[in-house]
Amino acid sequence: MLKSLKIQNYALIDEISVDFEQGLTIITGETGAGKSILIGALSLLTGSRTDISVLKDKKKKCVVEGIFDISRYNLQKFFEDYDLDYEDITFIRREISPTGRSRAFVNDTPVALNVIRELTSHLIDIHSQHDNLLLNNPNYQLDVLDAYADNSALLQEYTREYNVLQDIKKQLSDLQEKAEKEKQEADYYQYQFDQLEQANLKPGELEELEEDHRRLSHTEEIKNALGQITYLLNNEDNSAIDMIRQAQRAAGQITDFFPRAQELAQRLESSYLELQDIASEAEVLFNDVEYDPDRLEIVNQRLDQLYELMHKFSASSIDDLLQIKQDLEQKLLSITSYDEQIRKLQAQAEEQQNAVQKLADELSKRRLGSKPKFEKEILLLIKDLGMPNASFEVMIEKTDLSPHGQDRITFFFSANKKIDPQPITKVASGGELSRLMLAIKYIVSQSRTLPTIIFDEIDTGVSGEIADRMGQLIKKIASRLQVIDITHLPQIAAKADTHLLVYKEESQDTTSTKIKVLSDQERIQEIAKMLSGEQITEAAIEHARHLLSG
Repeated sequence: MLKSLKIQNYALIDEISVDFEQGLTIITGETGAGKSILIGALSLLTGSRTDISVLKDKKKKCVVEGIFDISRYNLQKFFEDYDLDYEDITFIRREISPTGRSRAFVNDTPVALNVIRELTSHLIDIHSQHDNLLLNNPNYQLDVLDAYADNSALLQEYTREYNVLQDIKKQLSDLQEKAEKEKQEADYYQYQFDQLEQANLKPGELEELEEDHRRLSHTEEIKNALGQITYLLNNEDNSAIDMIRQAQRAAGQITDFFPRAQELAQRLESSYLELQDIASEAEVLFNDVEYDPDRLEIVNQRLDQLYELMHKFSASSIDDLLQIKQDLEQKLLSITSYDEQIRKLQAQAEEQQNAVQKLADELSKRRLGSKPKFEKEILLLIKDLGMPNASFEVMIEKTDLSPHGQDRITFFFSANKKIDPQPITKVASGGELSRLMLAIKYIVSQSRTLPTIIFDEIDTGVSGEIADRMGQLIKKIASRLQVIDITHLPQIAAKADTHLLVYKEESQDTTSTKIKVLSDQERIQEIAKMLSGEQITEAAIEHARHLLSG
């Protein structure tokens, strides 16, 4: 339950702090005093979005802090899931800075807005003045019936499995789209792969071919050079080898009396042998090198083929072409495997569809089963709220599977005798919507463990005896959970366990909203004022005493 609320620098509020008790707390005050400002501030704790327009003093931050007793609501796992410190008395705080930055805290730990939204969804139900219009929303009507049928756990399981189904369907759709697109390109991939496959590419081949091409293209120059080498080294007249041999002999002749010539003789001997070997090898090479125009043509054709492939595939080497070939092969294998992948996903989708359908059928069964009792209880309540000739029906229609199941819910209503019920959107007035909404809140509050419900003028459009009956119903709700009710009706205000007054206090420079707890005597005065206006009469005071004593 909500134990206290502290508000700083919000709208017309400088700073207020108010404690709340169990049971029924009524908040009253003149129009414009700031009653709904309290709801606006409290909604910050439920994660609503806002901006710096809510700051009374634009140079200071706005702070709203609520203290909650959560000891009876089994929220320890929530705190574990979000790595928060659990406390039976938990502080939830929201701050809005002058720059518009919003921060949220749970027990002084910073959290994201979605965390306090989820946490406060277990703690507070705020019914604003405009929420009666929710009755026109089919999804809200469905939520009401689910709450009454206690479908929360089943609906969570259904939603989880439905989302899994949607994920599988998306994967399947994406895969089918990808497969279709790539199958259209498969012929082109195959054509490219076949070109590279038929080319019979080999690593290092390009370099060997280019070397062959250079050799075959310069056969004449090569033979001339090798012939010249052989001639210069080993011709019969004045060859290089013969001159080296003569030099070696000359050095040998002086070694006996000039020992240092021995080294020269040895070196010349080595040179002589080396030149003989070179001459022999040059002669062999000369004989090996032959002009081969057929081979040159083959090399040219192969090089043209390789260069053309490299240009076509934007490759700089044979290795690049081989990698491209491997990539194409993988693409082709992937395309051929799509059918199998699609079959597997289709089987998963069918299996998941069956699981979701089974849960949807169970939801439909529970909704249909709870429908007669729900209609009966609503009808009894709205008749007690001054609509004796009313009729109320819940229409359940089958639809395609959706995040909410396979049912469309429509509330049919008529307030008058011999008038067939029609969808609420077409027939219910403001006062009728208020009473119907209160009846729904009453019934749903019996099914939910929500600690606190806040009504912001749920009694709009009613007065007199009907207001008194609505007050009795609100009082019954407050016997099970904490109710905070903003009202303009004295008949309802008189039912309070605690009565708070919101009022404006004006100074020379500013106007501020204040709040206080009324004493018994002050309550008499406030309710008398609600009955008669500013000029409080003795009759109004007596009437106020009578309402309070009832």
